[in-house]
Amino acid sequence: MQVWGITSRGAVRQQNQDTYAAKVLEDGRVIALVCDGMGGARAGNVASTMAAELFMEEFFKAGPDGPVEERMGHAASVANQAVFYRSVHEEECAGMGTTIVAVLAGEREAVILNEGDSRCYHINSEGIVLVTRDHSLVEDLVERGELTRDQARTHPHKNLITRALGAEPVLMADCFRQPLNEGDYLLLCSDGLSNVVNEQEMLYEVIHGGSEEGCCQRLLDIALSRGAPDNVTAVLVKR
Repeated sequence: MQVWGITSRGAVRQQNQDTYAAKVLEDGRVIALVCDGMGGARAGNVASTMAAELFMEEFFKAGPDGPVEERMGHAASVANQAVFYRSVHEEECAGMGTTIVAVLAGEREAVILNEGDSRCYHINSEGIVLVTRDHSLVEDLVERGELTRDQARTHPHKNLITRALGAEPVLMADCFRQPLNEGDYLLLCSDGLSNVVNEQEMLYEVIHGGSEEGCCQRLLDIALSRGAPDNVTAVLVKR
């Protein structure tokens, strides 16, 4: 398995509050994540960096045994508690938090954890499918039939999320299992990408756009060409 990633502050923001991490394990599996921080001044950057580092540290500390969902959930919970503690006890970090979407991808399937609106897509030659569900106001409105998907993309409150790592003392992250076949891809991204690059464009760039190692850069270039008003992060995993 292979993994590539890229992150950028975009064309407008002065600071990049996105973070990603990715590693190919000794047994060939891939662990990867994307975090999109929020909070005033540097707080968003603190939250996303802490979450990414602590998640990876706790995941590896747990060892290879035990259900994958439990290992990932524990790692995310430890990160959540640390971010929440700082947000409560340090004035400059008040109210900070971060999204997280993390994946452990193996030969037959991937386990995906998410909190917030950073996403995981499953992509192959047959199409693209959004695996995760956004924890956001507009997603709730779409599910209730009050907004269409197209309306949600341009809704003025599309960036309002309903859950975030570090926002509450107890994490309520979702977990998904996604079967994988030879040649399948998983694309993790922050909303800085998904808000400006549509799913068909993602599909094209992954399958037909050129080299796999250049795919994340191509997606970033599209976002930048459209003004990239937010930080942009993409991680591509290949089975």
